[in-house]
Amino acid sequence: MNHATFFQTTGRIVMGPGAIRGLAAEIKRLKGAKVLIVTDPGLVSTGIVGRVEGLLAEAGIPFGVFDKVEPDPRFEIAADALALIQAEKADLVIGIGGGSSIDIAKVAAILATNTDPITAYFGIDLVPNPGLKTILIPTTAGTGSEVTPIAILSDHHDKLKKGIVSPYLFPACALLDPELTLGLPPAVTAATGMDALIHAIEAYTSKNATSITDMLAVKAMELIFDNLRIACANGGNLEARTKMIEGSLLAGMAFANAGVTAVHAFAYPIGAEFHIPHGVANTIMLLPVMEFNLLGNLRKFADIANIFGQNTEGLSERQAARLSVEAVRELAEDLGVPSSLSAYGVKEEDIPGLAEAVMKVTRILANNPRDLGIKDAEMIYRKVL
Repeated sequence: MNHATFFQTTGRIVMGPGAIRGLAAEIKRLKGAKVLIVTDPGLVSTGIVGRVEGLLAEAGIPFGVFDKVEPDPRFEIAADALALIQAEKADLVIGIGGGSSIDIAKVAAILATNTDPITAYFGIDLVPNPGLKTILIPTTAGTGSEVTPIAILSDHHDKLKKGIVSPYLFPACALLDPELTLGLPPAVTAATGMDALIHAIEAYTSKNATSITDMLAVKAMELIFDNLRIACANGGNLEARTKMIEGSLLAGMAFANAGVTAVHAFAYPIGAEFHIPHGVANTIMLLPVMEFNLLGNLRKFADIANIFGQNTEGLSERQAARLSVEAVRELAEDLGVPSSLSAYGVKEEDIPGLAEAVMKVTRILANNPRDLGIKDAEMIYRKVL
């Protein structure tokens, strides 16, 4: 390491089975007078939002609900949420759900105190003022967005996902209750769990990794790899669910500081244009990107093989590194996560345009352990067509 680094994360984290029951106390600690809940219709149908509403009503805390968040939300959805914040005169925002709901909550909260259009904030450190206070409650063990200064939204005009990166996106409190993940179907558990695992793998192999992010990423990989199969096979296993949400949290802390790498750069264009769920898009792209990246950091990929329980005794560093790919391939197969782009309508003629879009994600590609050109990008997409 030949330069100064920094580490930042959410200042208050409340975690454990039953943690949701402390929500009203957290709101009162933050002196919230009127709350807006930001969520999606699917979560409303599960009854989880109703449970939160009951906790607030019981505590006498006034609230409104914005439940129009969509998967891979368009940035216009954040403006819709802002309109309800203003109409309700809310001074605290609760984001509850997967990464989409949490990111919309984060962005709507900063829009409430900043006057420029949302497009002015895509990029790094472009938000002038702190937003409204937020409490973020993930219901998947996946994005880790509750501990990142990042929000990713879809720009359907450019057919690309774009990021806002600002320390003002950190919440006042992250509240993680594994009991809220017990009802997740196996397919959602698999896709979101793989997303969290990918965060850890990419943070560990990023050019910007530090000893702190390495420590977090290694623990996250251990927790997720050892428990994701169990959580998918037996969704009611609270111990596995608890370890998964802890792993997702640690992976989020790691990549929020080290950055993700090319897997995400490849996932963004196909997610925006073909509406492939984020965790699935990342999983499809993981294997070819790992294979490409091996030469950029053989030692760390060999470490990953050992973390994933592969027998590397007597192997060269290169041979050991390749076992990290095989371990992930076997995991994805066991979970039944889709493995091809053609299943989502991607065709050969789409690849040049998608590769061009990848090369525009410079914020992420700068972290990749191996330099990547447009011909490499086309080759990587073709491997999973």
